Amino acid sequence: MEYIRLGNSDLSVSRFCLGCMGFGEAAANDGRVAAGRHSWTLGYEDSKEIIRYALKKGINFFDAAAAYSAGTCEEYVGRILREETNRDQFVITTKFMPRTQEEKEAGINGHDFVLKRLDESLIRLNMDYVDLYVMHMWDSHTPMEEILEGLHDAIVQGKTRYIGMSNCYAYQMAEANAYLKAKSYPPFITMQGHYNLLYREEEREMNRYCRERGIALTPYSALASGRLARKPDETSKRMQEDRFAMSKYDKTVDLDRVIIERVTDLAEKKNVTMTEISLAWLLAKGTVPVVGATKKHHIDGLVNAGNVILSEEEIQYLEEVYTAHPVTGTLLMI
Repeated sequence: MEYIRLGNSDLSVSRFCLGCMGFGEAAANDGRVAAGRHSWTLGYEDSKEIIRYALKKGINFFDAAAAYSAGTCEEYVGRILREETNRDQFVITTKFMPRTQEEKEAGINGHDFVLKRLDESLIRLNMDYVDLYVMHMWDSHTPMEEILEGLHDAIVQGKTRYIGMSNCYAYQMAEANAYLKAKSYPPFITMQGHYNLLYREEEREMNRYCRERGIALTPYSALASGRLARKPDETSKRMQEDRFAMSKYDKTVDLDRVIIERVTDLAEKKNVTMTEISLAWLLAKGTVPVVGATKKHHIDGLVNAGNVILSEEEIQYLEEVYTAHPVTGTLLMI
């Protein structure tokens, strides 16, 4: 496994980050699959097997979130990592969502909200600090300055080493970093956006902005929720049940099919998997992809992708049939 420095930080991370949304309790105590939970997630022992295998393969970068599996993702990941390795041997990220309506009505400001959410995550993780604390999405109903002051105090208090952003527009990222710079605060070091061969709208502004400023790109949905790992007519439990993923990809299925077919064709020519081709393309773009895994062969696929080198002609072959897509996913909620 190759390791690189994450943006303008001193964090040494594997070329891939293990996305942990697939770990956690699938149902609430009453058996319902409620908000924040997914029917395909793994229980504790199965999650442990996957994380242990990832560590064995050299992955040291893990991405969790308070929203995943109603917090049980953080509980699982924190406990497993503590059992399997030393704290200085891994880099852990977690994320927080915007304030709820109830919190706004209760008068909890953005500053206090950020610190409260981080404290809750640290309790679930059973850790003193996280390496990277990330805004899961832009909060349009909270003053930006309040949130940024909260994130800065989290760094000052030693509860996170760095801060990152996810799911916002380039102008919002630029505005936030300008505020941090004006206050002589540490800036965001990562941007976790929706970016893959089927959805490349981040190339318009966000990716360029981040590269020019040394901000690491850590794209999620690296395999388009499995669509870039399977032939067009193949499916999976998640592809059949993940309604949020459906909302992102179902409207452009005809446009995307030709890209998936090219991934399939190139994988066959190079005698590798579709996963390896799709992830090798993201590596060629200089990113550190966040990739979920619920089976050991998923881990093998992302590790093997690091050995796949795409020529300029092969990259052009994958890219040239892309058609501009409408904004979709979380950005529509901002």
